Amino acid sequence: MIHDARDSFGGYLEDFEPGDVYKHWPGKTITEADNHLFSLLTMNTNPLHTDANYMKDHQHGKILVVGPLVISLLVGMSVRDTSGKAIANLEYEKITHDAPVFQGDTIYGESEILDVRESRSRSDRGVVYMESRAFNQRGERVVTLRRRFLVAKRGG
Repeated sequence: MIHDARDSFGGYLEDFEPGDVYKHWPGKTITEADNHLFSLLTMNTNPLHTDANYMKDHQHGKILVVGPLVISLLVGMSVRDTSGKAIANLEYEKITHDAPVFQGDTIYGESEILDVRESRSRSDRGVVYMESRAFNQRGERVVTLRRRFLVAKRGG
């Protein structure tokens, strides 16, 4: 089943089934200001992310977007469709940077539900395990991550 991002804000445990794919909308174009601010706020002063002169002789020839910004965008994009009703995020795992991201790239995302299970300790909630993927405007996958979140059952 394909879900549209404009339908709801998160779901309850019963709303998720393995194999469901959520296409997150809208995308976000990463500006120079976004990249520089995120780099400086997180104290990542690597010139790869802030120094155009340094990067002109680098293999990419231009500034790279700092990776945690792309990860944060992807997770944020997924909230409306998946974890908007979450009690807590439990785990992030297997994060990969699949391709470089540059200032001016537009990031789009999707998430696939991998597993859904009831909580072992509390019957009114459960855990959703999913894989989220970020793509640039050319459809190239740029980030993949998996995460688990705790969410209530309907009426719980």
